[in-house]
Amino acid sequence: MQKEQYEALAKEIFLASLEVHKIMGPGLLESVYEMCLIRELQLRNIFTESQVAIPLQFKGFVLSKEYKIDILVEQELIIELKSVEALLPVHEAQLISYLKLADKRMGFLINFNVPIIKSGFKRFVNNY
Repeated sequence: MQKEQYEALAKEIFLASLEVHKIMGPGLLESVYEMCLIRELQLRNIFTESQVAIPLQFKGFVLSKEYKIDILVEQELIIELKSVEALLPVHEAQLISYLKLADKRMGFLINFNVPIIKSGFKRFVNNY
């Protein structure tokens, strides 16, 4: 995928998040925002998968631990959703780990429990 495609998808993810937040407002469960954001992205003809397992691999071995990506967009971008009072460094570390483990280039940490979605929207890159 080329950078222009990543940037176009990034814009659509932000606009979709804005739409979900505008309609649903802050303060709901993370699972509510996940279902709504998936539907909004699908309405924009963007392929999504939810709760995608990432196996932990080490030296060619698959270890008995896996992680779950909240939303995988077009098999390339990771969305990690939160509905918390404040994003913490541990939330950022979670997304950074997912980017590395899944070998993806871009991800978004989105906290819907904010008055303005822009303040809860963070973009991360890995070898971008």
